[in-house]
Amino acid sequence: MTKRRKHSWPQPLKGAEARIWYGGDYNPDQWPESVWDEDIELMLKAGVNLVSVGIFSWAKIEPREGEYDFDWLDRIIDKLGRAGIAVDLASATASPPMWLTQAHPEVLWKDERGDTVWPGAREHWRPTSPVFRDYALALCRAMAEHYKDNPYVVAWHVSNEYGCHNRFDYSDDALRAFQKWCRKRYKTIDAVNDAWGTAFWAQRMNDFSEIIPPRYIGDGNFINPGKLLDYKRFSSDALKEFYIAERDTLEEITPGRPLTTNFMVSAGGSLLDYDDWGADVDFVSNDHYFTPGEAHFDEVAYSASLVDGIARKQPWFQMEHSTSAVNWRPINYRAEPGSVVRDSLAQVAMGADAICYFQWRQSKAGAEKWHSSMVPHAGADSQIFRDVCELGVDLGRLSEAGVLGTKLDKAKVAVVFDYESEWATEHTATPSQQVRHWTEPLDWFRALADNGITADVVPVRSDWDTYKAAVLPSVYLLSEATSRRVRDYVANGGRLFVTYYTGLADENDHIWLGGYPGSIRDVVGVRVEEFYPMGDDLPGTPDRLALDNGTTAHDFADVITSTADSARVLASYQSEPWIGMNGVPAIVVNDFGDGRSAYVGCRLGREGLAKSLPAMLEALGLEELKGDGRVLRVERTDEAGDRHFEFLFNRTHDPVTVSAEGEIVVASLADAQAEDGNVTIAPNGVVVVKR
Repeated sequence: MTKRRKHSWPQPLKGAEARIWYGGDYNPDQWPESVWDEDIELMLKAGVNLVSVGIFSWAKIEPREGEYDFDWLDRIIDKLGRAGIAVDLASATASPPMWLTQAHPEVLWKDERGDTVWPGAREHWRPTSPVFRDYALALCRAMAEHYKDNPYVVAWHVSNEYGCHNRFDYSDDALRAFQKWCRKRYKTIDAVNDAWGTAFWAQRMNDFSEIIPPRYIGDGNFINPGKLLDYKRFSSDALKEFYIAERDTLEEITPGRPLTTNFMVSAGGSLLDYDDWGADVDFVSNDHYFTPGEAHFDEVAYSASLVDGIARKQPWFQMEHSTSAVNWRPINYRAEPGSVVRDSLAQVAMGADAICYFQWRQSKAGAEKWHSSMVPHAGADSQIFRDVCELGVDLGRLSEAGVLGTKLDKAKVAVVFDYESEWATEHTATPSQQVRHWTEPLDWFRALADNGITADVVPVRSDWDTYKAAVLPSVYLLSEATSRRVRDYVANGGRLFVTYYTGLADENDHIWLGGYPGSIRDVVGVRVEEFYPMGDDLPGTPDRLALDNGTTAHDFADVITSTADSARVLASYQSEPWIGMNGVPAIVVNDFGDGRSAYVGCRLGREGLAKSLPAMLEALGLEELKGDGRVLRVERTDEAGDRHFEFLFNRTHDPVTVSAEGEIVVASLADAQAEDGNVTIAPNGVVVVKR
């Protein structure tokens, strides 16, 4: 088990009371100083008490090698601090200046074809470059020495969104680092050969010097899956090693000042193993941008719950999200009215004690000039800024009511997410390119919510096996150790939901033999011999399968050829005889030890799962968990149980009236005058009640 750093949280400025941190990225170097005083005045009006400064300011802080200009940064930090606004100060290393890359082009990362990625954007550095590390750590030391005694700096913001653009590097620096990583992980070249299955296609290696990154191998060819999976692990580790070097340099000079770096956790955000990274920050922080459309709110809640799982229910920091449209999608949709407050309160409900945005003032030039902000191009006389001010009031009310010191209550059900299973399912030679791990956990979270059950989303390394019920949704990789946890959990009375594409391979992407799901067949009571992928890419190919419970499978189904004597079938397929799936089991419940499992052998999507869940809940003895699916209820409680907050979010497009007993602390798009314990919440609305 990875040892985790002790949780440490940014403390309020001297003389100030602890409150939910509220603010955003602030880039004063993009604006003339005449704007700074107006910014601070507006920040105070909005209730802002913290801003992140200097994230992309290396070229201004160190305009020439070894020459530092802290004067402008000193002035703005002093202005902010005197106004009572704390500073989360960046190491400023995210984007190297032009003078550095011109003098040392060897720090630039290379793509899989060996082409250099030139400056012109950001993150154009390679994490394995010893030259770049020297320059970056020199800047860290200079920043730490200069600001070590500054009373207004409450935390270090180390770099920014590691791996957002430089996740993979295929340079010779990376080659040498990958060879070193493999030697540390496997000890012998024979162990590497075994892990990567190099007997296939004559890929056997005689020495670690023969290991190369998964560089370009020609269109239509297939990278060794074990090697590619390890390169994704290596790339996450290489960036983390760079972060740790920055962290330790800052910490050596400024001990006791909390350090973090902003993750990018979302439903599909799997660039790095953020659960692994979570052990190496003083507090977890995250950047999240909403998914437009009908999944908007559920995906926000899902992702926030996963961040809470990564933080192991310690307070976490929402470092970036948007007040409205972003700039990087093909179509940058506006956020719906009410979502500025609702989305932020969803993150607070899920354990965040800090709410910040990118960015404070919308840029008038540059690649992100069309990205929304707290102060938009329209200025303070705008609905966005009025929403920002409303949110500041709401966060203040929650702080005064005592929400700090409470944590997200442990749910009854855990939905398990695994970064490495997602990476493995991304390979280009799989049973179906339409199947990925990440989509299934989100569908289960939403389907459970449709049945009135708010689940915790937790990493596979976490304590998912201490929940009343757990879901393994397309967790493709199950090691022997994790398989043993599954077996022990159910044998000891746990209730487990398992889906197709779970437990197909071990941690090296070697298939468990004997029928799927190889390592836990006895737990789920089914044996799968073959798959039934579905699609519409060729005329006449099957694109769906009907189930006799009224739902429809799409994309993927298991061909279950036998079930255990202890199992019973809840649903089967209905199809034409020539397909060979008519009557094949689709959903199977099995007794195992003192517990019970439900196996869903096909992709039903959120709607099919929601419709199938009542029967599965009843079969597993969990029917008492069902509730009102129109509202997502989330609860936070202090350790002593004296302070209890319930957050109620309307998940529908119609007003809903629900019970809300207690003192209403916040009501956004809702009737705050609860009568007989009821409150009416409009679409995109939220109510927070204290008991």
